[in-house]
Amino acid sequence: MKPQPQTIWCNYAFDEHTRERFLAQVTQAGAVPHRVIFAARDRSPNASVLTVAAPDPTLREATIALGQPDPATCLDGGRLRWIALTSAGYTRYDTPAFMDALKDAGIALTNASSVFAEPCAQHLLAMMLTLGRQLLPARDEQLGNRTWRFMELRRRCVLLNGQTVVLLGYGAIARRLVELLAPFDMKIYAVRRRAYSERGVHVIADDKITAVLAEADHVINVLPDNAATLNYVNARRLSAVKPGAHFYNIGRGTTVDNRALQEALESGRLGAAYLDVFEQEPLPPSHPLWTAPNCYITPHAAGGRRDQDEAIAAHFVQNLRLFESGATTTPPPPPLRDRVV
Repeated sequence: MKPQPQTIWCNYAFDEHTRERFLAQVTQAGAVPHRVIFAARDRSPNASVLTVAAPDPTLREATIALGQPDPATCLDGGRLRWIALTSAGYTRYDTPAFMDALKDAGIALTNASSVFAEPCAQHLLAMMLTLGRQLLPARDEQLGNRTWRFMELRRRCVLLNGQTVVLLGYGAIARRLVELLAPFDMKIYAVRRRAYSERGVHVIADDKITAVLAEADHVINVLPDNAATLNYVNARRLSAVKPGAHFYNIGRGTTVDNRALQEALESGRLGAAYLDVFEQEPLPPSHPLWTAPNCYITPHAAGGRRDQDEAIAAHFVQNLRLFESGATTTPPPPPLRDRVV
C-alpha cells in the first residue's frame, strides 16, 4: 500500500532558513508530498520549546502535530495519528487520562529527548569540571581584586577521577552523561523505580537512596515533573548527602524543595549547587537562590545548542520516514525514535 499524504500542524518557531529546508523535506523529498500548517507561535524572548500552544482549530485538520499542541484539542475528535513534541519533557501530557486516551485512539506520542541529551550531558560535565577546577573563583578574582591566589586555588582543585556520582533519574540525558564520565573511572549510581544490573552503573531502587547519598560527591537531578517527583529533593534527602557534595538540577524545578536547598547551602552541608531549572521561570530577581552561597544559576540553558532548529527538523523528518513506511513494509520498520506512547 502506498504511503498516504499527511497534514502536519506545526507551532515550532523554526528560523527562516530551517523552515524553508523543513518545508522542502516534508512536501517534496519524501515518499509522498505532505501538507504543512504553520500555527501561530509565541516568539517572545522567554518562550521556549516548552511553551504550549493556545487552542487552535486548524489542529483538527492534522494527522501529525509537531511542537507543543494544546492537549485538549489533540483529543477533540480530529484526525490526529501522531504527536511529535519538540521538547524532552512532556509534563502537561503525562496524565493517566491523556495517555490512556492516546492509546485508545491509536495516537503515537514522541518527544525530542535524543536532541537534547547531548547538550544537557555536556552542560553537566562542564559544570562538574568548572567547580572542580575552581574556574568560578578565579573568574571572580579577575572581575574583583585581581589577586594572584596561586597556591590557594591549586590546593582547592579536585579531580573527578574516582569520585562518586548519584543520578536521580536514568533516561537519555543521564545515560549520555555516564558515557562522558567513563574516562574518569567514577563510581556511578542511578536511582530508578527498580534495581537491575548494567555495565558501569549501579542501578538501584528508590528505597536504597539514603545509603548511596552518603557516598555521593555529586548528586545530579534529571527527574521529570510529575506527582511522584514533587519535592523529591527535600530536607530529609539533603540531610543524608555526604557533607560538601555538589548538587546539580537540570531535571525540573518542581522536583526540588528550594527552601531546603537554600538551607543546605547556607549551612555548608552542600558544597555547591548548580541550577538550570526552577519551579517559576524566569526566576524572579528577588529570589534568595540568586544570592545563596556557592549557588550557580543558568537560565534553563542546559539543552541549548546553536543548531537546535536543524536538529529538531532532522529528528522529525527521520521519524516521519518511519511513520510513512509503518503500514507499507514487511517486516515493519523500527519504532519511532523517542516514542513515549
